[in-house]
Amino acid sequence: MKILVINAGSSSLKYQLMRSEDGHVYAKGLCERIGIDGSRIIYKNDRDDNTTHDTPMPTHSEALHAVLAALQDEKIGVVKDLNEIEAVGHRVVHGGEKFNKSVLINKEVLTAIEDCIPLAPLHNPANLLGIKACIEIMPSVPQVAVFDTAFHQTMPKAAYMYAVPYKYYEQYGVRRYGFHGTSHQFVSEQAAEYLKKPLKELKIVTCHLGNGSSLAAVKNGVCVDTSMGMTPLAGVPMGTRSGDIDPAIIKYLMDSDNSLTIKNVDRILNKESGMLGVSGVGSDFRDLAQAESEGNERATLALNMFSYDVRKYIGSYAFAMGGLDCIVFTAGVGEHDAEVRERVCLGLEKFGIQIDSNKNANVHGFAEISLPTSKVKILVVPTNEELKIAQDTAKLAAKK
Repeated sequence: MKILVINAGSSSLKYQLMRSEDGHVYAKGLCERIGIDGSRIIYKNDRDDNTTHDTPMPTHSEALHAVLAALQDEKIGVVKDLNEIEAVGHRVVHGGEKFNKSVLINKEVLTAIEDCIPLAPLHNPANLLGIKACIEIMPSVPQVAVFDTAFHQTMPKAAYMYAVPYKYYEQYGVRRYGFHGTSHQFVSEQAAEYLKKPLKELKIVTCHLGNGSSLAAVKNGVCVDTSMGMTPLAGVPMGTRSGDIDPAIIKYLMDSDNSLTIKNVDRILNKESGMLGVSGVGSDFRDLAQAESEGNERATLALNMFSYDVRKYIGSYAFAMGGLDCIVFTAGVGEHDAEVRERVCLGLEKFGIQIDSNKNANVHGFAEISLPTSKVKILVVPTNEELKIAQDTAKLAAKK
């Protein structure tokens, strides 16, 4: 089934036309600077035809028109007409407690996504713009919402609640939601397939490590805990995000520096902390590795802090699940940074987690990097959130 996967941002629209059965990408690209001067579309098809051209895109509707025109173009297009596109899958960041799985979009779903805007004020409004543009232009094509938060809705209450007055959960939805759910679900399913065991019989820790990082404890096929919280700021330190901190630090900083406002502190914790804040070098792990090789002690500290926290989460999740069968590394850093993977596994040998340094140093795509004697399998699994969105969309569209 040919599925158009849409990931709409406030001024951008990423797209892929995929075959849901095997993940073949017919075409993909990006519309950028929507609503801003200099808007343009970037397009690449499976014949390696590439094009970038400027085109006015005052709204997401014009951006989608540009995408559909490119897909049908006589020279570089991949479909003869829009009837070949059988459904559209939309990435939606936040579904709150309303959605624990992907759903066909109707008026009630649109309202529910809008109700979650306070929980994701930067993302859900943009996601809605993309959905509404598609409905306007392709009214007869099934539209599906796939939520970043849905996979984590299986967490038990003891795992997702915060120890604040209960009324704040009831009135404002203050709780752990988790993110990267589509990725965590996809790679856990891929791991089970590789291990030739039912996912419902496995205990897996999935490590989605990149500029934004999160871990998930996947027990018997469902998420029972995850490191990100009510927002993506919680958990391990990230590229520019602080990760877990003592919340009293916020008041302390504001009392110590009268020029700081809550917006300032929020910006600091989200944009100026993490690897960037500790190292002073940057948020890119490649830059940190280079700085470390040149003797930069703060770069070393940042990398050690990151690896330590990831290792700590793996250990805590193993105990919480009552055991561990597999660790999965995925996303930009998890898939491509052998040194980080080695650092994370350092010291876990006594718990039956043994990494093969030679295999780890020579990873190209999907790989098993644990020693044969390791009681816990260690895998590198490239994530493919777009394919997961396409698969969910195809299943729901087929039932319509």
